Amino acid sequence: MLKKLISQLTNESLVRLLRENVRMQAMNYTIAILAMVVIAITSALTAWIMKDIINSMMEGGNRAQVLSVAAAVAAIFTVKGIATYVQMVWLGRAGNSIVSHQQRKLYLSILKHSVSFFSKGNSSELLMRVTMSAEGARRVIDTVVTGFARDLLTLIGLIFVMFYQQPLLSLISLVVGPIALLGVRKILSYVRDIMAAEMTGQAEIMKIIQETSAGIRVVKAFDLEDNVYDRMDDAVRSVEKKRNAIRRLEAATSPLMETLAGFAIASVVALSTVSFFGQSSTSAGQLMSFITAVLMAYEPAKRLAKMRVNIETGMRMAELMYQVLDRPVEVTEKPDAVTLPSGIGGVSLKDVDFEYMNAQTVLKGLSIEFEPGKTTALVGPSGGGKSTIINLIMRLYDPTNGSVEIGGTDLRDVTFKSLRQVISFVGQDTFLFDGTVKNNIAMGLHDATDEQIIDAAKAANAHEFIMELEDGYETRVGENGKLLSGGQRQRISIARALLRDSPILLMDEATSALDSGSEVLIKQALDRLTVGRTTILIAHRLSTILNAHKIVVIDKGQVVEEGNLNELLQHNSLFRELYDHQFNSDAEV
Repeated sequence: MLKKLISQLTNESLVRLLRENVRMQAMNYTIAILAMVVIAITSALTAWIMKDIINSMMEGGNRAQVLSVAAAVAAIFTVKGIATYVQMVWLGRAGNSIVSHQQRKLYLSILKHSVSFFSKGNSSELLMRVTMSAEGARRVIDTVVTGFARDLLTLIGLIFVMFYQQPLLSLISLVVGPIALLGVRKILSYVRDIMAAEMTGQAEIMKIIQETSAGIRVVKAFDLEDNVYDRMDDAVRSVEKKRNAIRRLEAATSPLMETLAGFAIASVVALSTVSFFGQSSTSAGQLMSFITAVLMAYEPAKRLAKMRVNIETGMRMAELMYQVLDRPVEVTEKPDAVTLPSGIGGVSLKDVDFEYMNAQTVLKGLSIEFEPGKTTALVGPSGGGKSTIINLIMRLYDPTNGSVEIGGTDLRDVTFKSLRQVISFVGQDTFLFDGTVKNNIAMGLHDATDEQIIDAAKAANAHEFIMELEDGYETRVGENGKLLSGGQRQRISIARALLRDSPILLMDEATSALDSGSEVLIKQALDRLTVGRTTILIAHRLSTILNAHKIVVIDKGQVVEEGNLNELLQHNSLFRELYDHQFNSDAEV
């Protein structure tokens, strides 16, 4: 058994898990292990002293001897109780700290990844990895530490007592060990595959819950309750089936050990009456001490037999963690990255090619100059690459070829922090955090005063509706702002960007969720606020970009036209076609 366990501990992932975490919690584990050593010693002493208990009771008449034995028993169990408490508390501290550390480490690793990392995976899968994999790491370490420091030492101590009291009977009773190991080895071969299937099922359950929560209006509107319930029912049944299978495998070791232990004890009791090689029969005290050791050895032996199963189960979860931690970050900061100079700078895309991971080409040799302090609008058919340009300027992706520059500095050469500090962003997919209105606006500037927050809200035409909310600026907006309307969420996100007051303002369909009246007021505010600021606007509603200094028409990843409004309207071109279609349609309405 020990050889098999040591062989398993050479597993690369397991060695890494132990090396990284046990060292970090060295003090807590040292205290816990010392307590386990005491538990092992007192367990062996419990079996040992049974001889004196039986002998003193059978002899009788020696009151002092009986009292001394009773005092020894009380002392042994008191020390064992204290040691058990210390083991549980300090082992729990170490485990809780490991879970917290790994979850923070995982989350930090996730934050370092580019947008493509999130677009290729499910949020439910990430949720499962952050929560369950850390618990799996804890389970593995606890199993290894308790297995070797408590169970193995306890078993060794009890075997010593057995051999001391009855060497020959001990040899006979230990025949069951190899038989039990064969059964456990067979069980182990099924655990990993079943555990992997259970993890997949758990991720599916989380995904269904998240989709139902986010799309509940669609679920209700299209009468999809039965449909989503059936999906959930299938996923839950699948996980239940896998859990039952794992439970059967884990439980199989117990009856195996118990049956073999029962036969061993029965054989020992029967054989204790037989004389071997002319030896006399066993005394009552020796027999009781030996049988007590055999019975007490059963529990640590059973836990050691299940140890490999528990390690395999935990490692399957822990490996999910390392898959995230070891995944290369696609957009990284150079070790010698410089701070982007402050002040208003122009933005340039020079011969930029870009394609997503699915080899879909979006931009081809694109070159654009966004002049400092001026407003440039990007227009064109959907899917032409306008939002990709914004993503490249924020360095959410890096171009496949060419460069993106601010003030003549390649963004790949600057620090993320300095880049993000010069940019404010409002996207078409408005996102608010689950907090108050005030907190969501203040995220644009962490040390903002109440006056600055209110001024930004007024500029975004949000102050009036905020004051009508139940708690004003202290009103909680709910998860992703679900307690507000789409237009209200959009105006809060605009206020957040305006509060940041960065020299570069990026707006991707920022007025898409506003009604006509609000759009006019926001447009007036933006006309004032974009003065002296490098502003890049994307808009399908051309009414919001008519006063832009320059309009760039993007189609199929390339610049097909650029100029101001009057210049573009003089030609029979794509922009003129878009303009006539939109404004003629508005006029007809």
